[in-house]
Amino acid sequence: MHNQNGSQVLLVMTIVLSVLTVGFGGFSVWAYLNYQEQKNNVDGIVAESVVLAQEQQKATDEAGFVEREKLPTRQFVGPADLGQVTFDFPKTWSLYIEADGSAGTGYNAYFHPGAVSNPTRQQPYALRVVILNSTYENSLAAFQQGVQDGTLKASAITVNGQVGTRFDGKLGQSNGSLVLLKSRDKSIEIFTESDAFLGDFNNIILPSLKFNP
Repeated sequence: MHNQNGSQVLLVMTIVLSVLTVGFGGFSVWAYLNYQEQKNNVDGIVAESVVLAQEQQKATDEAGFVEREKLPTRQFVGPADLGQVTFDFPKTWSLYIEADGSAGTGYNAYFHPGAVSNPTRQQPYALRVVILNSTYENSLAAFQQGVQDGTLKASAITVNGQVGTRFDGKLGQSNGSLVLLKSRDKSIEIFTESDAFLGDFNNIILPSLKFNP
């Protein structure tokens, strides 16, 4: 009787041990598969982060290269009889003078990175310099409608000790910024036709701008 009870206990223990062994084995497999899935997810996230960081670093390096390529700057010097406008501009920009003022029709110059395409094409240029045979007051009036309808924002600006007006917003077919200045009986317009060049306009062009009032 004692041996029979002992055998039963042993049998039960064997069954329990077997169940535990199978259960532990199943748990181990589940845990391993779960670990592999988590590891793959983490590896994927890490790989994606590395690629993103590399792309961001590449973009930063390229932007830094573009900025370094602009230096040292070049100097623009306009006609002496038209206010002798001078300022610095990136050396990667090209200059095209469409009208030099000699014909009495005013002065019109275009600046843009690389080669300046045909000015008759409708494209926003990095910089324009226009000297008009028009008084400052008459030129100022031409922008009043834009200020009134909200497409332009006007603010006072001091350049070379002289007070002028700056306009930010819609200029023709694109957004940009324009500075209007008075030079005797003429008016000077210096402007960028694209917000993409606003940094150069604010940080290079305007700080170095001089003219004869």
